[in-house]
Amino acid sequence: MEKHMLALQLSHILGEPYSREWVYEQLELPKKESFGDLAFPCFPLAKEFKKNPKLIADELAEKLKHPHITKAESAGGYVNVFLDQSFFTEETLKEVLANDRDYGSHNFGAEKTVVLDMSSPNIAKPFSMGHLRSTIIGNAISNLAEKCGFETVKVNYIGDYGTQFGKLVAAYHRWGDDDAIQADPLTELTRIYVKFHEEAKTDPTLIDEGRTCFKKLEDADPEVLELWRWFKDVSLQEFDRIYDLLGVTFDLTRGEAYYNDKMEGVIKRIAGAGLLEESDGAQVVRLDEQELPPCLIRKSNGTTTYATRDLAAAIDRYESFHFAESLYLVGHEQTLHFQQVKYVLDKMDLPWANDMHHVPFGMILKDGKKMSTRAGKTVLLEQVLQEAIDRARENIADKNPDLKNQEQVARQVGVGSVIFHDLKHDRTHDVEFSLDDMLSFEGNTGPYVQYTHVRTKSLLKKAGYEKEDAEVKLVDEKAWPLIKLVRAFPKVVKESYEQYDPSRIAKYLLDVSRSFNHYYAHNQILDSDQEAGRLTLIYSVNLILQNGLEILGIEAPDQM
Repeated sequence: MEKHMLALQLSHILGEPYSREWVYEQLELPKKESFGDLAFPCFPLAKEFKKNPKLIADELAEKLKHPHITKAESAGGYVNVFLDQSFFTEETLKEVLANDRDYGSHNFGAEKTVVLDMSSPNIAKPFSMGHLRSTIIGNAISNLAEKCGFETVKVNYIGDYGTQFGKLVAAYHRWGDDDAIQADPLTELTRIYVKFHEEAKTDPTLIDEGRTCFKKLEDADPEVLELWRWFKDVSLQEFDRIYDLLGVTFDLTRGEAYYNDKMEGVIKRIAGAGLLEESDGAQVVRLDEQELPPCLIRKSNGTTTYATRDLAAAIDRYESFHFAESLYLVGHEQTLHFQQVKYVLDKMDLPWANDMHHVPFGMILKDGKKMSTRAGKTVLLEQVLQEAIDRARENIADKNPDLKNQEQVARQVGVGSVIFHDLKHDRTHDVEFSLDDMLSFEGNTGPYVQYTHVRTKSLLKKAGYEKEDAEVKLVDEKAWPLIKLVRAFPKVVKESYEQYDPSRIAKYLLDVSRSFNHYYAHNQILDSDQEAGRLTLIYSVNLILQNGLEILGIEAPDQM
């Protein structure tokens, strides 16, 4: 509200062609609290006005008047604006109390559906740290979408098809051990898959065996099909244990193989649109006008491709859900693939192709290198989660041995620390795997935010605070920075969804936690003259921390 208010006032003063929208985009947050609450830089006006930016700022500050602005001053080419703290405090706290757990919500997504393709591990491979990002970033974006009014459909698009499964079947034929697979499915299947690639370096006939086995899978050979189903069943059982630990659920679990009987229809549609061309015995769609390599639809040996299946899946999802947005939470390395899929759909004259968005993210690196199951270089997510829980349990036993529900809290804190460590990083950046950083319970971590939530809850409980006791007023100027953060929550939610970036929420929660702990350390809350007003502010902070952690997919313990 305040930015729109200020933009409107300044655009009236400046006149044409400086619209409210243009002014709004220029507004900044001052670098220091002492510089005010909003700042307007006058440097872009210097050429048009033929004046020094400082002189422009002097004139604007003199003319800027509004009942909810207490002061406007010129400083170094900026107009620094100070807001009416009492008015905005009362307005903010009233809005929080009126909306309660819905504070920060929006309705611009009402009656619209967002489909999210997320997690998508490959069967017969362990759930590694490499799959963590797609799972929890997708889950957080889904929660943000729901906070903005959208209906969401979370799809776990399991990698259960492709040439790698031909290789796995070939590896099983050579080195498979049924008893070992029954005892520890993913470890044993990974062992023979890695062995296949090691042996293939010196025995190229293995690659041909893998291709032959995959062709048999496509042709529904009974023996190969039975093996494939067995590998898939044991894998899904293992994956479900990980999802239970993470607290992630899906609306639809569907593998690539689901589209086997739908791909011929898609290929016919592509051919009917006059897009399919022969190239060295293969069938492709050329994308020369997009300056992209051709999209391979069918290989020269007759097998289909990852792109063929994704085209079938995209069409199926639109026909099933009529999505407003379809989001693919897949790493940067698949950018070209999704560009090709989107352009093929666009060339098929399917207008909803423009509503499909690849939401890329950086990799989790180990020693600066990409993790790889094929090379046997991976870190298992379940092991990391279990160690995080163990460390949280040890921390609780050391600092709060009388805590009830220790096992539950250890799980909430341990798993939360792993999720928060990932989500606090910008989605597009690579993240270096470091168990010590991930499991630290001090600094910019999930446990720090969780503990701040516990502290606010404890204060409210100790005071016996109820919403009916609320006082919506500015209790002191020291509370103003915290009020501004509380006020910013709806805006942060909206921008986080629009940018598909949960790190904005994580960083915001750290800011709120730091601001609250600073305020708490320097102000008496209980038994003070301003107790009711301060507790109302703390109630607001508690709501935001709870809502924010929930968006990130992290539980908020009542005690730690």
